[in-house]
Amino acid sequence: MKIKKLCMIPGPTPVTRSIQDQMGRETVAFGDPGFINDFKEVVKDLKEIFKTEGEAFVIAGTGTLAMEMGIANVTKEGDNVLVVSNGFFGDRYKELCERRGLNVDVLSAEWGKTVTAEEIDNKLKEKVYKAITVTHVDTSTGVCAPIAEIGEVVKKYEDTILIVDGVCATAAEPEYLDEMGIDVLITGSQKALGVAPGLAIVLAGPKALERRKSLGTIRDYYVDFEKWIPIMNDPSKYFATPPVNLIWALKETLRIIKEEGVENRYERHRQVAKAVQAALEELGFTLLAEKEHRAVTLSNAIYMDGINDAEFRKVLAEEGAVVAGGLGAYAGKMFRLGHMGNIDYHFLVSTMSAIERTLYRLGKTDALGKGVATLQKFLME
Repeated sequence: MKIKKLCMIPGPTPVTRSIQDQMGRETVAFGDPGFINDFKEVVKDLKEIFKTEGEAFVIAGTGTLAMEMGIANVTKEGDNVLVVSNGFFGDRYKELCERRGLNVDVLSAEWGKTVTAEEIDNKLKEKVYKAITVTHVDTSTGVCAPIAEIGEVVKKYEDTILIVDGVCATAAEPEYLDEMGIDVLITGSQKALGVAPGLAIVLAGPKALERRKSLGTIRDYYVDFEKWIPIMNDPSKYFATPPVNLIWALKETLRIIKEEGVENRYERHRQVAKAVQAALEELGFTLLAEKEHRAVTLSNAIYMDGINDAEFRKVLAEEGAVVAGGLGAYAGKMFRLGHMGNIDYHFLVSTMSAIERTLYRLGKTDALGKGVATLQKFLME
């Protein structure tokens, strides 16, 4: 019998049936009155859920496009930018900024740790930075940056725009733009939002919108806020073809979030992360991220002695769960397990059971039952 494989990588995440159904609807014209109203509701919900008086942008693309959109609208060539890096994806913003002719300084943390708000404050005192980028959750390390604390620091620097990469955090970690001092939040549809890949989502607060106006004409076309604001305010207008079915899917996931309650959703992710991480440690894995800085959306588990990465992930897939490999210096030394979005406890128990069976097949014969018992104990608390 063929075993169903659960997609438990750090994105894309499993898509629930009601969201799949929206993607499977018969596509309509983007000028259809019903679709226009649906698009308006999506934009309205995004601004309400993430609490901004600014603008929300939903366009065809990926999180990487959202990264570019975020920086393109608040900087010009020659500006100073501070990139705060807690891993691979923080470093990626450095290359993106350098290609735009920006002067980039990087403030890095050892993998598994995070750059502190105090370190950022000290760095911002050195010169005027027009923007600072911070990855809220870096999937290479499983580290969560202290965004609320960083936001309070950046509020003191009137000329500095805070850009938060929320690709692996949005809808799982708190991200309230205006009250937390986040000027630009960039994200994608395929992780904690629980939609299939294909949407670049950007929210811009008032300070970021003012910066965009002050720049005049920018060299970018597709990602220009000024091109998209009229569309987001009135989707009956045209700039580029909207991904109709994906916007319907996003509308459905926002309905799910509102029904669950966003604070309840954050708490659910905290509970799940605590349970999964305790279970992995019970089985003998070591987690890369320091306990006080662990993300709630994924866990990066370092193998115990005697486990080969390629063999482990191959057998695990045979047992019904697909996880991601490590990046950078941790390639071949750990796996990355996603646990975010709209997944339920059945997914988690099945995945942990598959990990136990894999360890058993690889000679760790004391594994069976330990992880699942710990997982369920924490889930039921």
